Amino acid sequence: MRWALVKVCLAVTTMVVVAFAVPLGLVVKEMARDRAFSNAEREAAAVAPALSITTDRDKLERVVASAGADSGMAVHLPAADGRAALDLGRQRAAHRDIEAVRKLGRASTTSVTGGSTLLQPVALSSGTAVVEVYVPESEVSNGVGTAWAVLAGVGLALIVGSVAVADRLGVRMVRPAQRLVEGAHELGEGKLGARVPEEGPNELRLAAVAFNSMADQVVQLLANERELAADLSHRLRTPLTVLRLNAASLGGGPAAEQTRTAVAQLEREVDTIIRTAREAKPQTAAAGPGAGCDAAEVVRERMEFWSALAEDEGRKWRVAGVERPVRIPVARADLAAALDALLGNVFRHTAEGTAFAVDVHNGEDAVIVLVSDAGPGIPDPEAAMARGRGSGSAGSTGLGLDIVRRLAEATGGDVRIGSSVLGGTEVRIWFQLDGRGPGGGGRRGAVRRRRPRKLVSTFNRPRSLP
Repeated sequence: MRWALVKVCLAVTTMVVVAFAVPLGLVVKEMARDRAFSNAEREAAAVAPALSITTDRDKLERVVASAGADSGMAVHLPAADGRAALDLGRQRAAHRDIEAVRKLGRASTTSVTGGSTLLQPVALSSGTAVVEVYVPESEVSNGVGTAWAVLAGVGLALIVGSVAVADRLGVRMVRPAQRLVEGAHELGEGKLGARVPEEGPNELRLAAVAFNSMADQVVQLLANERELAADLSHRLRTPLTVLRLNAASLGGGPAAEQTRTAVAQLEREVDTIIRTAREAKPQTAAAGPGAGCDAAEVVRERMEFWSALAEDEGRKWRVAGVERPVRIPVARADLAAALDALLGNVFRHTAEGTAFAVDVHNGEDAVIVLVSDAGPGIPDPEAAMARGRGSGSAGSTGLGLDIVRRLAEATGGDVRIGSSVLGGTEVRIWFQLDGRGPGGGGRRGAVRRRRPRKLVSTFNRPRSLP
């Protein structure tokens, strides 16, 4: 917009300067010509009185010498009283031009080598004499070049000045628009404190006011949402207290101990949700170099928890790739919650006795966690990934896979659903290790940027269940 305004101003100013400078330059040239010939007419008029008094050659030569410098004047006397025609000075005009002026009796100009001549008739008693005054080309154009240079300089100065003024006006108009765009980008990136100065033209100022009002409303809506999440989570404390008291009265045994452990973990999760909502700080991505957790350790821990329930339901299970530490840039609690969500879906949506497996693949720039089962599969993977739509099964809220997806995208990775070698569903979680944050390439584009070959070759490698 800024450069468009400058271009328009440059074109308009150039046209105006040309429209005025060209005619003015021609007028200057014509004025210089008129000045030169006016001087020639004055010189010719100075000789006319002497011609009316005498026709003596010597006297006329002195008059011509005093009136016209540098042999620039000539006098042509007619023949009279038996005396031949007399020509004084250097003749430059042709005889036919001189005779034409003498016959017509009015002044005339004619072009000659190096300039022009003025032929001025003077009436005498014996006939008509012709005074010839030479006007060189340098005198006709004297001062024209300087005047044209001045006009060109003034025109150039006007063009430069108009461009500078247009540029300043463009900056005044464009800068508020740029700030509005930058503010929109910052707000889109999650910087809720982004605001735009309310300045510039009236339209942009109104747009800035509307943007700031919108940003304030977004902040208020998010604050209300966090408060609502905290309030809803706080309501769970009462039934959790009842569950904890009931679990405490179950006595001993593995089942009772697992129930008490689950209730305690549920209380911790509720407390985490409340703190996160109150503090309004992201708890998904680990911050700082070296932060995160050991994915192998978390997988072993969660599989140990779920293995007891798997044995009760007669499910075969397998875990692989957890022999060595596998660091990922994800908080331990978040990875555990994601695994619990996926394994909970296996137990919730597949029949008893259905086998499942968890595989961890460690690469140079990514870690992949595969959760697969031998169930009937998911008929519509895209619908299952949509927040709040669930898998289509009874009791599904659709939040489990959404939690897993957001956790992976926080590292620059993604989540995909496919068919497993066990015959059912395979959920692949891709955690990026190169430090790229969320939004690096979109939900689907993140995994297509780089894909380690040695990970791809082991995705669907069949392994026997214990």
